[in-house]
Amino acid sequence: MLSEREKIALITQISLDINTVKDLDLLLERILTNARRFFNADAGSIYLKDKDELKFSHAQNDALQKRLPPGRKLVYTSFTVPINSRSIAGYVAMNCESVNIPNVSDMGTAVPYCWDPEFDKVSHYTTSSMLTVPMTTHRGEVLGVMQLINAQDDGGGIIPFSSADESLIRHFATSAAIAVERAKMTRNIILRMIKMAELRDPNETGAHANRVGAYSVEIYDAWSRDRGLPFEETERQKDMLRMAAMLHDVGKVAISDVILKKPGRLSAEEFEAVKPHTYIGAWLFQDIGTDFEEAAAEVALSHHEHWDGTGYPGHIDPVTIKHLKGFEGNRGRPLAKQGEEIPLFGRIVAVADVYDALGSRRSYKEPWKEERILSEMERLSGSHFDPEIVTAFFSCLDVLKSIAQRYPDRER
Repeated sequence: MLSEREKIALITQISLDINTVKDLDLLLERILTNARRFFNADAGSIYLKDKDELKFSHAQNDALQKRLPPGRKLVYTSFTVPINSRSIAGYVAMNCESVNIPNVSDMGTAVPYCWDPEFDKVSHYTTSSMLTVPMTTHRGEVLGVMQLINAQDDGGGIIPFSSADESLIRHFATSAAIAVERAKMTRNIILRMIKMAELRDPNETGAHANRVGAYSVEIYDAWSRDRGLPFEETERQKDMLRMAAMLHDVGKVAISDVILKKPGRLSAEEFEAVKPHTYIGAWLFQDIGTDFEEAAAEVALSHHEHWDGTGYPGHIDPVTIKHLKGFEGNRGRPLAKQGEEIPLFGRIVAVADVYDALGSRRSYKEPWKEERILSEMERLSGSHFDPEIVTAFFSCLDVLKSIAQRYPDRER
Protein backbone atom coordinates (compact mmCIF):
# COMPACT_ATOMS: atom_id res chain seq x y z
CA MET A 1 0.00 0.00 0.00
CA LEU A 2 1.15 3.55 -0.70
CA SER A 3 2.12 5.90 2.11
CA GLU A 4 0.36 9.25 2.52
CA ARG A 5 3.34 11.08 0.99
CA GLU A 6 3.42 8.66 -1.95
CA LYS A 7 -0.29 9.16 -2.52
CA ILE A 8 0.04 12.94 -2.59
CA ALA A 9 3.00 12.69 -4.98
CA LEU A 10 1.02 10.32 -7.23
CA ILE A 11 -2.05 12.58 -7.27
CA THR A 12 0.16 15.56 -8.17
CA GLN A 13 1.85 13.63 -10.99
CA ILE A 14 -1.50 12.42 -12.31
CA SER A 15 -2.88 15.97 -12.30
CA LEU A 16 0.11 17.14 -14.34
CA ASP A 17 -0.25 14.18 -16.69
CA ILE A 18 -3.89 14.81 -17.62
CA ASN A 19 -3.14 18.44 -18.45
CA THR A 20 -1.01 17.29 -21.40
CA VAL A 21 -4.04 15.71 -23.14
CA LYS A 22 -6.04 18.02 -25.44
CA ASP A 23 -8.81 15.83 -26.88
CA LEU A 24 -11.89 15.37 -24.72
CA ASP A 25 -12.51 11.64 -25.28
CA LEU A 26 -8.87 10.69 -24.75
CA LEU A 27 -8.74 12.91 -21.68
CA LEU A 28 -11.69 11.08 -20.09
CA GLU A 29 -9.91 7.78 -20.71
CA ARG A 30 -6.72 9.08 -19.09
CA ILE A 31 -8.58 10.54 -16.10
CA LEU A 32 -10.39 7.29 -15.39
CA THR A 33 -7.27 5.17 -15.88
CA ASN A 34 -5.30 7.28 -13.40
CA ALA A 35 -8.10 7.49 -10.84
CA ARG A 36 -8.47 3.71 -10.86
CA ARG A 37 -4.71 3.36 -10.57
CA PHE A 38 -4.70 5.52 -7.46
CA PHE A 39 -7.43 3.50 -5.72
CA ASN A 40 -6.57 0.17 -7.33
CA ALA A 41 -10.19 0.05 -8.51
CA ASP A 42 -11.30 -2.75 -10.82
CA ALA A 43 -13.76 -0.61 -12.77
CA GLY A 44 -15.11 2.88 -13.18
CA SER A 45 -17.05 5.31 -15.32
CA ILE A 46 -17.38 9.02 -16.02
CA TYR A 47 -20.61 10.93 -16.60
CA LEU A 48 -20.57 14.42 -18.13
CA LYS A 49 -23.27 16.96 -17.35
CA ASP A 50 -25.50 17.94 -20.26
CA LYS A 51 -28.15 20.43 -19.14
CA ASP A 52 -30.22 18.60 -16.51
CA GLU A 53 -28.86 15.14 -17.31
CA LEU A 54 -25.67 13.15 -16.96
CA LYS A 55 -24.36 11.44 -20.08
CA PHE A 56 -22.52 8.17 -19.55
CA SER A 57 -19.34 9.10 -21.42
CA HIS A 58 -16.60 6.61 -20.60
CA ALA A 59 -16.17 3.26 -18.85
CA GLN A 60 -13.44 0.79 -17.94
CA ASN A 61 -13.67 -2.64 -16.33
CA ASP A 62 -10.58 -4.82 -15.87
CA ALA A 63 -12.50 -7.97 -14.94
CA LEU A 64 -14.63 -7.84 -18.08
CA GLN A 65 -11.64 -6.80 -20.20
CA LYS A 66 -9.76 -9.94 -19.15
CA ARG A 67 -12.56 -12.10 -20.56
CA LEU A 68 -11.97 -10.71 -24.06
CA PRO A 69 -9.45 -12.08 -26.57
CA PRO A 70 -6.08 -10.28 -26.66
CA GLY A 71 -6.23 -6.96 -28.49
CA ARG A 72 -10.01 -6.61 -28.17
CA LYS A 73 -11.55 -3.65 -26.35
CA LEU A 74 -14.50 -3.45 -24.02
CA VAL A 75 -17.58 -2.10 -25.81
CA TYR A 76 -20.06 0.03 -23.89
CA THR A 77 -23.27 1.88 -24.75
CA SER A 78 -23.86 5.52 -23.94
CA PHE A 79 -27.00 6.56 -22.04
CA THR A 80 -28.27 9.43 -19.90
CA VAL A 81 -29.23 9.68 -16.23
CA PRO A 82 -31.45 12.44 -14.78
CA ILE A 83 -29.79 14.69 -12.21
CA ASN A 84 -31.94 13.83 -9.22
CA SER A 85 -31.77 11.75 -6.03
CA ARG A 86 -32.94 8.47 -7.56
CA SER A 87 -29.55 7.33 -8.84
CA ILE A 88 -26.19 7.51 -7.08
CA ALA A 89 -24.55 9.52 -9.88
CA GLY A 90 -27.57 11.85 -10.13
CA TYR A 91 -27.54 12.44 -6.38
CA VAL A 92 -23.82 13.29 -6.37
CA ALA A 93 -24.25 15.76 -9.24
CA MET A 94 -27.31 17.40 -7.70
CA ASN A 95 -25.84 17.80 -4.21
CA CYS A 96 -22.18 18.20 -5.17
CA GLU A 97 -21.05 15.72 -2.55
CA SER A 98 -19.19 12.43 -2.55
CA VAL A 99 -20.86 9.10 -1.80
CA ASN A 100 -18.71 6.23 -0.51
CA ILE A 101 -20.60 2.92 -0.35
CA PRO A 102 -18.83 -0.12 1.18
CA ASN A 103 -21.32 -2.54 -0.44
CA VAL A 104 -24.05 -1.46 -2.86
CA SER A 105 -26.12 -4.56 -2.12
CA ASP A 106 -26.37 -3.54 1.55
CA MET A 107 -27.16 0.20 1.46
CA GLY A 108 -30.35 0.00 3.51
CA THR A 109 -33.36 2.27 3.08
CA ALA A 110 -32.09 5.42 4.80
CA VAL A 111 -30.56 6.85 1.62
CA PRO A 112 -32.70 8.45 -1.13
CA TYR A 113 -30.81 6.85 -4.02
CA CYS A 114 -30.76 3.26 -5.19
CA TRP A 115 -28.51 1.03 -7.24
CA ASP A 116 -29.67 -0.78 -10.38
CA PRO A 117 -28.17 -4.31 -10.55
CA GLU A 118 -29.26 -4.84 -14.18
CA PHE A 119 -25.75 -4.31 -15.61
CA ASP A 120 -24.31 -6.91 -13.24
CA LYS A 121 -26.94 -9.43 -14.31
CA VAL A 122 -26.32 -8.91 -18.01
CA SER A 123 -22.51 -8.87 -17.78
CA HIS A 124 -22.13 -11.46 -14.99
CA TYR A 125 -20.19 -8.94 -12.92
CA THR A 126 -20.46 -8.28 -9.18
CA THR A 127 -20.39 -4.67 -8.03
CA SER A 128 -19.56 -4.26 -4.37
CA SER A 129 -17.75 -1.13 -3.17
CA MET A 130 -18.36 2.17 -4.95
CA LEU A 131 -16.97 5.68 -4.61
CA THR A 132 -18.76 8.43 -6.55
CA VAL A 133 -17.40 12.00 -6.59
CA PRO A 134 -18.44 15.22 -8.34
CA MET A 135 -16.08 16.75 -10.87
CA THR A 136 -16.25 20.46 -10.06
CA THR A 137 -14.41 23.47 -11.42
CA HIS A 138 -12.66 26.04 -9.20
CA ARG A 139 -15.94 28.03 -9.47
CA GLY A 140 -17.82 25.16 -7.87
CA GLU A 141 -19.69 24.20 -11.05
CA VAL A 142 -20.36 20.49 -11.54
CA LEU A 143 -19.09 19.31 -14.95
CA GLY A 144 -19.63 15.64 -14.34
CA VAL A 145 -19.35 12.68 -12.00
CA MET A 146 -16.63 10.05 -11.62
CA GLN A 147 -17.60 6.66 -10.26
CA LEU A 148 -15.03 4.10 -9.11
CA ILE A 149 -16.06 0.48 -8.51
CA ASN A 150 -14.57 -2.36 -6.47
CA ALA A 151 -11.44 -1.22 -4.67
CA GLN A 152 -8.92 -4.06 -4.37
CA ASP A 153 -6.30 -4.97 -1.81
CA ASP A 154 -2.80 -6.09 -2.77
CA GLY A 155 -4.06 -9.64 -3.27
CA GLY A 156 -6.91 -8.64 -5.59
CA GLY A 157 -9.66 -9.02 -3.00
CA ILE A 158 -12.54 -6.53 -3.09
CA ILE A 159 -12.50 -4.04 -0.19
CA PRO A 160 -14.32 -0.76 0.65
CA PHE A 161 -12.83 2.51 -0.54
CA SER A 162 -10.89 4.31 2.19
CA SER A 163 -12.68 7.31 3.64
CA ALA A 164 -9.26 8.81 4.39
CA ASP A 165 -8.57 9.09 0.66
CA GLU A 166 -11.78 10.93 -0.20
CA SER A 167 -10.25 14.40 0.15
CA LEU A 168 -7.43 13.41 -2.22
CA ILE A 169 -9.78 12.07 -4.85
CA ARG A 170 -11.92 15.22 -4.57
CA HIS A 171 -8.76 17.26 -5.20
CA PHE A 172 -7.97 15.09 -8.23
CA ALA A 173 -11.56 15.35 -9.49
CA THR A 174 -11.32 19.14 -9.38
CA SER A 175 -8.06 19.08 -11.38
CA ALA A 176 -9.70 16.68 -13.81
CA ALA A 177 -12.74 18.93 -14.19
CA ILE A 178 -10.53 21.90 -15.08
CA ALA A 179 -8.81 19.78 -17.75
CA VAL A 180 -12.21 18.60 -19.03
CA GLU A 181 -13.45 22.19 -19.20
CA ARG A 182 -10.44 23.12 -21.32
CA ALA A 183 -10.85 20.08 -23.59
CA LYS A 184 -14.56 20.81 -24.06
CA MET A 185 -13.69 24.34 -25.13
CA THR A 186 -11.21 22.95 -27.69
CA ARG A 187 -13.81 20.47 -28.96
CA ASN A 188 -16.40 23.25 -29.26
CA ILE A 189 -14.00 25.40 -31.30
CA ILE A 190 -13.42 22.51 -33.68
CA LEU A 191 -17.16 21.85 -33.96
CA ARG A 192 -17.76 25.53 -34.78
CA MET A 193 -15.24 25.27 -37.61
CA ILE A 194 -17.12 22.21 -38.85
CA LYS A 195 -20.42 24.13 -38.67
CA MET A 196 -18.89 26.69 -41.02
CA ALA A 197 -18.17 23.89 -43.49
CA GLU A 198 -21.70 22.54 -42.94
CA LEU A 199 -23.09 25.84 -44.25
CA ARG A 200 -21.64 24.71 -47.59
CA ASP A 201 -21.91 20.93 -47.31
CA PRO A 202 -24.90 19.54 -45.32
CA ASN A 203 -23.10 16.19 -45.02
CA GLU A 204 -20.19 17.75 -43.11
CA THR A 205 -21.82 17.59 -39.66
CA GLY A 206 -20.45 17.47 -36.14
CA ALA A 207 -21.71 13.90 -35.78
CA HIS A 208 -19.88 12.82 -38.93
CA ALA A 209 -16.70 14.58 -37.80
CA ASN A 210 -16.87 13.04 -34.33
CA ARG A 211 -17.37 9.57 -35.79
CA VAL A 212 -14.48 9.92 -38.24
CA GLY A 213 -12.24 11.25 -35.45
CA ALA A 214 -13.15 8.45 -33.05
CA TYR A 215 -12.90 5.75 -35.77
CA SER A 216 -9.46 7.04 -36.76
CA VAL A 217 -8.14 6.79 -33.20
CA GLU A 218 -9.35 3.22 -32.79
CA ILE A 219 -7.89 2.17 -36.15
CA TYR A 220 -4.57 3.81 -35.30
CA ASP A 221 -4.57 2.19 -31.86
CA ALA A 222 -5.07 -1.27 -33.41
CA TRP A 223 -2.39 -0.59 -36.05
CA SER A 224 0.05 0.64 -33.40
CA ARG A 225 -0.64 -2.28 -31.08
CA ASP A 226 0.03 -4.79 -33.86
CA ARG A 227 3.47 -3.22 -34.32
CA GLY A 228 4.32 -3.04 -30.63
CA LEU A 229 4.87 0.72 -30.70
CA PRO A 230 5.61 2.45 -27.36
CA PHE A 231 2.50 3.27 -25.34
CA GLU A 232 3.50 6.87 -24.64
CA GLU A 233 4.09 7.65 -28.32
CA THR A 234 0.83 5.98 -29.32
CA GLU A 235 -1.11 8.06 -26.80
CA ARG A 236 0.50 11.30 -27.99
CA GLN A 237 -0.27 10.51 -31.62
CA LYS A 238 -3.87 9.56 -30.81
CA ASP A 239 -4.41 12.94 -29.13
CA MET A 240 -3.36 14.81 -32.29
CA LEU A 241 -5.10 12.44 -34.69
CA ARG A 242 -8.50 12.67 -32.96
CA MET A 243 -8.72 16.43 -33.47
CA ALA A 244 -7.03 16.49 -36.88
CA ALA A 245 -9.37 13.81 -38.26
CA MET A 246 -12.41 15.82 -37.20
CA LEU A 247 -11.20 18.66 -39.44
CA HIS A 248 -10.49 16.52 -42.51
CA ASP A 249 -13.04 18.32 -44.71
CA VAL A 250 -12.84 21.82 -43.24
CA GLY A 251 -11.59 23.11 -46.62
CA LYS A 252 -15.11 22.67 -48.01
CA VAL A 253 -15.91 26.04 -46.47
CA ALA A 254 -14.39 27.54 -49.66
CA ILE A 255 -16.32 25.35 -52.12
CA SER A 256 -19.54 26.61 -53.67
CA ASP A 257 -22.66 25.40 -51.87
CA VAL A 258 -24.37 25.16 -55.26
CA ILE A 259 -22.18 22.13 -55.85
CA LEU A 260 -22.06 20.73 -52.33
CA LYS A 261 -25.82 21.00 -51.81
CA LYS A 262 -26.70 19.50 -55.17
CA PRO A 263 -29.44 16.85 -54.67
CA GLY A 264 -27.76 14.06 -56.58
CA ARG A 265 -24.42 12.82 -57.83
CA LEU A 266 -21.89 15.35 -59.06
CA SER A 267 -20.87 15.59 -62.68
CA ALA A 268 -17.21 15.12 -63.60
CA GLU A 269 -16.74 18.89 -63.78
CA GLU A 270 -18.41 19.44 -60.41
CA PHE A 271 -16.29 16.74 -58.81
CA GLU A 272 -13.16 18.49 -60.08
CA ALA A 273 -14.40 21.70 -58.45
CA VAL A 274 -14.65 19.93 -55.08
CA LYS A 275 -11.11 18.53 -55.11
CA PRO A 276 -9.40 21.80 -54.02
CA HIS A 277 -10.98 21.42 -50.56
CA THR A 278 -8.00 19.20 -49.72
CA TYR A 279 -5.27 21.78 -50.20
CA ILE A 280 -7.52 24.63 -49.03
CA GLY A 281 -7.99 22.75 -45.76
CA ALA A 282 -4.24 22.29 -45.47
CA TRP A 283 -3.73 25.98 -46.29
CA LEU A 284 -5.82 26.93 -43.25
CA PHE A 285 -3.04 25.44 -41.11
CA GLN A 286 -0.16 26.90 -43.13
CA ASP A 287 1.36 28.76 -40.16
CA ILE A 288 2.29 25.50 -38.45
CA GLY A 289 3.29 26.09 -34.87
CA THR A 290 2.21 22.89 -33.12
CA ASP A 291 2.16 19.15 -33.79
CA PHE A 292 -1.63 19.33 -33.98
CA GLU A 293 -1.58 21.94 -36.74
CA GLU A 294 0.90 19.85 -38.68
CA ALA A 295 -1.32 16.78 -38.29
CA ALA A 296 -4.45 18.73 -39.30
CA ALA A 297 -2.76 20.03 -42.46
CA GLU A 298 -1.50 16.52 -43.27
CA VAL A 299 -4.95 14.94 -42.90
CA ALA A 300 -6.78 17.64 -44.84
CA LEU A 301 -4.32 17.38 -47.74
CA SER A 302 -3.99 13.60 -47.99
CA HIS A 303 -7.23 11.88 -46.92
CA HIS A 304 -8.36 11.49 -50.56
CA GLU A 305 -5.11 9.96 -51.80
CA HIS A 306 -5.36 6.31 -52.86
CA TRP A 307 -2.88 3.56 -52.03
CA ASP A 308 -2.54 2.72 -55.75
CA GLY A 309 -1.90 6.33 -56.81
CA THR A 310 -5.33 7.12 -58.28
CA GLY A 311 -6.40 9.66 -55.67
CA TYR A 312 -5.97 13.42 -55.31
CA PRO A 313 -4.62 16.12 -54.95
CA GLY A 314 -1.15 14.56 -55.28
CA HIS A 315 2.22 16.23 -54.74
CA ILE A 316 1.11 19.83 -54.37
CA ASP A 317 2.12 22.74 -52.15
CA PRO A 318 -1.08 23.94 -50.40
CA VAL A 319 0.32 27.45 -50.00
CA THR A 320 1.60 28.16 -53.51
CA ILE A 321 -0.56 25.52 -55.25
CA LYS A 322 2.54 24.51 -57.16
CA HIS A 323 3.12 20.95 -58.30
CA LEU A 324 6.05 19.43 -56.43
CA LYS A 325 6.85 16.26 -58.40
CA GLY A 326 5.99 16.73 -62.03
CA PHE A 327 2.76 16.00 -63.83
CA GLU A 328 0.47 13.05 -64.45
CA GLY A 329 0.76 12.24 -68.14
CA ASN A 330 -0.09 15.22 -70.33
CA ARG A 331 -3.09 16.38 -68.32
CA GLY A 332 -1.27 18.99 -66.26
CA ARG A 333 -2.26 17.44 -62.95
CA PRO A 334 0.21 16.96 -60.09
CA LEU A 335 1.65 13.47 -59.79
CA ALA A 336 -0.47 11.48 -57.32
CA LYS A 337 0.88 10.11 -54.08
CA GLN A 338 0.84 6.36 -53.63
CA GLY A 339 1.73 3.75 -51.03
CA GLU A 340 3.71 5.06 -48.09
CA GLU A 341 4.19 8.42 -49.81
CA ILE A 342 0.76 9.10 -48.33
CA PRO A 343 1.16 10.12 -44.66
CA LEU A 344 -0.06 7.55 -42.14
CA PHE A 345 -2.78 9.79 -40.72
CA GLY A 346 -4.11 10.43 -44.22
CA ARG A 347 -4.28 6.68 -44.91
CA ILE A 348 -6.14 6.10 -41.67
CA VAL A 349 -8.67 8.90 -42.13
CA ALA A 350 -9.32 7.71 -45.68
CA VAL A 351 -10.60 4.40 -44.28
CA ALA A 352 -12.59 6.06 -41.46
CA ASP A 353 -14.17 8.62 -43.79
CA VAL A 354 -15.30 6.13 -46.45
CA TYR A 355 -16.62 3.70 -43.82
CA ASP A 356 -18.76 6.45 -42.31
CA ALA A 357 -19.93 7.77 -45.69
CA LEU A 358 -21.10 4.32 -46.84
CA GLY A 359 -23.17 3.87 -43.70
CA SER A 360 -24.69 7.37 -43.83
CA ARG A 361 -27.64 8.78 -45.75
CA ARG A 362 -26.74 11.08 -48.64
CA SER A 363 -28.92 13.02 -51.07
CA TYR A 364 -28.11 10.45 -53.75
CA LYS A 365 -28.25 7.24 -51.67
CA GLU A 366 -29.62 5.50 -48.60
CA PRO A 367 -27.27 4.08 -45.93
CA TRP A 368 -25.73 0.84 -47.08
CA LYS A 369 -26.35 -2.39 -45.18
CA GLU A 370 -23.46 -3.57 -42.99
CA GLU A 371 -22.66 -6.63 -45.12
CA ARG A 372 -22.35 -4.49 -48.25
CA ILE A 373 -20.19 -1.90 -46.46
CA LEU A 374 -17.73 -4.48 -45.15
CA SER A 375 -17.54 -6.18 -48.54
CA GLU A 376 -16.71 -2.84 -50.15
CA MET A 377 -14.05 -1.98 -47.56
CA GLU A 378 -12.40 -5.34 -48.19
CA ARG A 379 -12.63 -4.88 -51.97
CA LEU A 380 -10.90 -1.49 -51.76
CA SER A 381 -7.97 -2.88 -49.76
CA GLY A 382 -4.80 -2.56 -51.82
CA SER A 383 -6.31 -0.10 -54.30
CA HIS A 384 -8.03 2.73 -52.46
CA PHE A 385 -6.74 1.75 -49.00
CA ASP A 386 -3.52 0.66 -47.34
CA PRO A 387 -4.07 -3.09 -46.71
CA GLU A 388 -2.50 -2.88 -43.24
CA ILE A 389 -4.92 -0.12 -42.24
CA VAL A 390 -7.84 -2.22 -43.49
CA THR A 391 -6.62 -5.12 -41.35
CA ALA A 392 -6.55 -2.79 -38.32
CA PHE A 393 -10.03 -1.54 -39.25
CA PHE A 394 -11.53 -5.03 -39.22
CA SER A 395 -9.79 -5.91 -35.95
CA CYS A 396 -11.61 -3.13 -34.06
CA LEU A 397 -14.94 -3.25 -35.90
CA ASP A 398 -17.02 -3.95 -32.78
CA VAL A 399 -15.70 -0.74 -31.15
CA LEU A 400 -16.39 1.25 -34.32
CA LYS A 401 -20.02 0.11 -34.26
CA SER A 402 -20.41 1.35 -30.68
CA ILE A 403 -18.92 4.72 -31.69
CA ALA A 404 -21.56 5.06 -34.42
CA GLN A 405 -24.25 4.72 -31.76
CA ARG A 406 -22.53 7.30 -29.55
CA TYR A 407 -22.60 9.98 -32.27
CA PRO A 408 -25.86 9.56 -34.20
CA ASP A 409 -26.92 11.95 -36.95
CA ARG A 410 -29.52 14.44 -35.84
CA GLU A 411 -32.88 14.60 -37.55
CA ARG A 412 -33.07 17.26 -40.25
